[in-house]
Amino acid sequence: MADLRVSRRGVLVGAAVGGGLLVAWGLMPRTYSTPLTPVEGEYAFGAWLKIARDGVVTVAVPQLEMGQGVTTLIPQIVAMELGADWRQVAVEPAPVSGAYANVPLARRWAPLWMPFFPALADDDLLAARFAQVSRFTATAAGTTLSAYESECRAAAASARAVLCMAAAERWGARWEECSAADGFVTLGAEQLSFAELAEAAAGFEPPDPPPLRTEPPREVPLAGEAEQPTAFPRLDGPAKVDGTFLFAGDVRLPDMVYAAIRHGPLPQAELTDFEAVRTPGLVRLVNGKRWLAAVASNWWAAEQALDAMAPRFQVTGPLDGDRIDAALETALTEGNAVRIATRGEGDTAMGEPSLTLRYEVAPAVHATPETASATARLVDGRLELWLASQAPERARVAAAEALGLSLDDVVLYPMPAGGSFDRRLEHDHAIEAALLARECSPQPVQLVWSRWQEMLAGRPRAPAKALLSAKLSGDGTIADWRARIAMPATAREWGARLFANRTTWAAVDDARGEADPFAVEGALPPYAIANVAVDHVPATVHLPTGRMRGGADAVTAFFTESFIDEIASRYQREPLSYRIAMLGDDPRMVTCLQSAARLAQWDAGRDQSGQGLACHRMGDSATGGRIACIATARAGEGGVRVTRLTAAVDIGRIVNIELARQQIEGGLVFGLSLAVGASTSYRDGLPTSQRLGSLALPRLQDCPEVLVEFIASEAEPFDPGELGVTVAAPAIANALYSATGLRFRRLPLISEGL
Repeated sequence: MADLRVSRRGVLVGAAVGGGLLVAWGLMPRTYSTPLTPVEGEYAFGAWLKIARDGVVTVAVPQLEMGQGVTTLIPQIVAMELGADWRQVAVEPAPVSGAYANVPLARRWAPLWMPFFPALADDDLLAARFAQVSRFTATAAGTTLSAYESECRAAAASARAVLCMAAAERWGARWEECSAADGFVTLGAEQLSFAELAEAAAGFEPPDPPPLRTEPPREVPLAGEAEQPTAFPRLDGPAKVDGTFLFAGDVRLPDMVYAAIRHGPLPQAELTDFEAVRTPGLVRLVNGKRWLAAVASNWWAAEQALDAMAPRFQVTGPLDGDRIDAALETALTEGNAVRIATRGEGDTAMGEPSLTLRYEVAPAVHATPETASATARLVDGRLELWLASQAPERARVAAAEALGLSLDDVVLYPMPAGGSFDRRLEHDHAIEAALLARECSPQPVQLVWSRWQEMLAGRPRAPAKALLSAKLSGDGTIADWRARIAMPATAREWGARLFANRTTWAAVDDARGEADPFAVEGALPPYAIANVAVDHVPATVHLPTGRMRGGADAVTAFFTESFIDEIASRYQREPLSYRIAMLGDDPRMVTCLQSAARLAQWDAGRDQSGQGLACHRMGDSATGGRIACIATARAGEGGVRVTRLTAAVDIGRIVNIELARQQIEGGLVFGLSLAVGASTSYRDGLPTSQRLGSLALPRLQDCPEVLVEFIASEAEPFDPGELGVTVAAPAIANALYSATGLRFRRLPLISEGL
């Protein structure tokens, strides 16, 4: 077979200026109409930006804004390369288009969309082809910078060049002599604004290759925990403060009606009966096979109608927490393991391990502030959807298939999400809204799930059990390491829903018994242990599961760092120096550990000191991000409380220091919530946690002091959104041991009686 490998050369090549065509290369050239549509007084400069006669630079953002700040990050990259005035930068959600293909994520998730030949997608060309043809622009796994930074810079550099050309023509000079900054093109004492040049610039052809600035976008962190302000504050901040920022649930259309819904218990419930009663404001009922929806003049009337109707469902073998636990236990102790990763000789020479310990993780719920919300309108065979989606094209495809429409007859208007944590990778509410729109046509209908329905029909992070084993020398040096992790093939499951539009239970069946490399991501320890083996034992628990912020790393880091700490304790090794001694191949991680120790005034984790340590690397040693965290816990009248989380972080080049800090701080607090709550069990097919108040989520008064230090680095940027999640739980568990002498080996930790 011929070698298809080529250089990555921009997958998206060039950006024609002034409303031309974009050229993208897959297995063959493809062209796309410029996705941005300029209105009167605006001029499009490729796929990424428009400049208006009033000087406003509008930047397209093809990623879902769900609190992480992507509607600031992408415009900042464009503004810095272009030389725009940040005060004149605006944002426009980008339409779904192959021009915005997320190639790195398509390559990473190749086993999910091409399960039979995933290795072929290691070739950038094939992954690019898939992402472009399927308009795959998903927001997930921290790929925004790797997917879009180079394309944004190229587009902005091209626009800067033609602005300089327009100015140079007026001045009778060479365009290369001009410079652009703060929204102006200058040459000596001459100066023209972008507003004055935009119309003329749209008629010039940009140079190829684009004249990129020598320095990529960056902000250099201050040493220590000092917080300097970014030069690029969040564009969505003011609107979120004054309440004018619109989320998916804020959509209002003329003559709109509102829908509430009831889903049946798990698994595979079927609607059998309900009370036929009329309630004030009720417009109509819509029966789904596994749900009942009420449509009314307002959402509360619809919700009250469903309460009065008391829908009943038939369930065969309803889920039960004890059955889930038993299935995991059987898989862990008796199941057939699949070797996912090895280092050295694996476990072939381990023999009888010196130490084996068990760790467990209960199902965790996303607990998004905004529940599933979607607005739909079907008129003359054309469906419009207002939706917050991390994978908008997949939601659009699912809605089209639900109604039997051509994909061209479905329009999706991307809306921001009030939190996601990867919950909005799912599109079940989009399908339901489309079906409701068919029944309500031509009236638009807005579907909003209640908190109870979000808990019932959501897909939690998969439960897991692990056995970690090590062969140790007399001083605690680790010679051999094995991780045996039992959990569902959760990525294969949600991948079947996402890419193949499989129903919930068809996806569960598809994943049954399948090995899942994504289930054990992060389980290969960063330490220089000669022989390592990582096994996944596929477990069938009959619980639909989904992806959650932090991915499998948030689970495997808890296993690894808890086990490391226990080994250090048993062999009376100081936890910090014990880790550093095994990190000779990763000086960046050593720097993180030392910086966190200095910042937290590490006291060697002495008994009852209340300090606990954890570190983790996401990704490989060359491109991965690193974090070290020290948690401090104190005993008081109300029990043991986490009072401080101190972290040192190396995410390579930092584009926006404020966004990076927010993401690390938010990740640590999200990880804290997973450590102490955010979990549920099941009884008779129903989650035992039914409201936010039952999840033991940390309130503002419960949140610890959070200190974050960034390590200056020349490495390529790594997304900070999930790093903090990975280390919070193990650091807290180790701190609790230091404070109380008790080892907690199950998440959430409170489940063990804290």
